[in-house]
Amino acid sequence: MSTSLSVRPVTRADYDQWLPLWDGYNAFYGRSGATALAGEITQMTWARFFDGYEPMHALVAESGGKLVGLVHYLFHRNTIMLGPVCYLQDLFTDASQRGKGVGKALIEAVYEKAMLAGSPRVYWHTHETNHTAMKLYNHVANHSGFVVYRKDL
Repeated sequence: MSTSLSVRPVTRADYDQWLPLWDGYNAFYGRSGATALAGEITQMTWARFFDGYEPMHALVAESGGKLVGLVHYLFHRNTIMLGPVCYLQDLFTDASQRGKGVGKALIEAVYEKAMLAGSPRVYWHTHETNHTAMKLYNHVANHSGFVVYRKDL
């Protein structure tokens, strides 16, 4: 990992550099072109990061004055734990920076934020075909064995 890498909370001034990373993340999961997220979803997501009543948060990785990664996470209640559980919802690293420790640094920063919030757990999902990311995830977390089901309404 580059010694110039820092992870910090996103600021409103980051929007122009955050947006290409967000678009890259969505494109990775097939949300681009005709299937792209509606602009109002992106705008609402961005606004939630700065709303103190929202449980949604964003961190960015910066290197050499350029944003090279993002992570979005949120806290929610859980029926089997007292503290809020932390869900790491989105993680993305610029393609030119992959394999340089950016993803790991972002995950570890979420761990730190979760501990400070009194959260007993951080969890996330990834697609079963995301083998490259799973190599990292297998080093920084435990695979729970759970399978996700969903129904779009």
